[in-house]
Amino acid sequence: MALIAAQLYTLREFCKTPADIATSCARVKKMGYDGVQLSGIGAIEPTEMRKILDGEGLLCAATHRSLDQMENAAEELIEEHHILGCKYTAIGGFSPKEDWTRAGWGAFVTRYNALAAKFADAGLRIGYHNHSHEFAPAEGIRPLDLLINTLDERVWIEIDTYWVAHGGGDPAAYIERVAGRIPCVHFKDMTITPQRAQKMCEIGDGNLNWPRIVQACRYAGVIWHIVERDSGDMDAFDSLQRSLDNMREKMGL
Repeated sequence: MALIAAQLYTLREFCKTPADIATSCARVKKMGYDGVQLSGIGAIEPTEMRKILDGEGLLCAATHRSLDQMENAAEELIEEHHILGCKYTAIGGFSPKEDWTRAGWGAFVTRYNALAAKFADAGLRIGYHNHSHEFAPAEGIRPLDLLINTLDERVWIEIDTYWVAHGGGDPAAYIERVAGRIPCVHFKDMTITPQRAQKMCEIGDGNLNWPRIVQACRYAGVIWHIVERDSGDMDAFDSLQRSLDNMREKMGL
C-alpha cells in the first residue's frame, strides 16, 4: 500500500499543546494513517514530538517551515529534522504580495536556490508548496512554471491538487511535470457550491479526476500522499477518516 500521511494543519485547532498533539496523533494512527506532516501546530520540542510519533508508530513525512527560518536558523532546522527523522521540509509560498511580479519571483528563485545545497548536503531537502496565486500571470509568465523551470533541481515541488485546480491548472499534468522531484504531494479535493463557489471537501467526494491524479503520482515517484483540508463542513477528524477510506478503498492506494 502507498504511504498516506495526515497534514496536521487540518487538525490545527486540536494541536495547540503537546498534550493536544499527542491525543490527535493517537487518533490519526487509529484511523490507519502511516504518518503526519507537521504544520500549523503549537510549540513542541523536537524530542517530544519524536517520542509521540514513535509511540504511535507514525512517521514524520514532511514539515512546513518559513523562509526566514531556513535563512536565519538553518542549523537549528537541520537538527530538528534529524531528530524527527524527516527528510523533507517546504515553504508555502512567500510574501509580500507586492513581490509577486516577474522580477520578484526571479529574486525569490535566486534567494531560495542559494539555500538548496546547504540543506541537501545535510540530508534535508527544501521544497515549495503551491497555492493558486502562482497561476496569476506576472508580466507574461506563469509563476509556477517559472519556479519549476528555474528552481534548483534539489528543491522539491509539493504540488497541492486543490490549489492547482483552483488556479485553472491540471493537477495530474503538473505532478507528471515534476516527476522525480515530488516526494510528497498534497491530496485535497474540490467541490462547487450551488452559489458556484469553489470549496474544499473530502478526497473522492469532489470533482477532481482522482484516477488520473493517482496514475500521475505513480509515474512521478511520489512517496507520501498527504491529506489536507484547510476548511470544510465535516468535523476535521471525520474528514481525515473519510478521505483515507476513499483513498484506500476506491483509489487503490
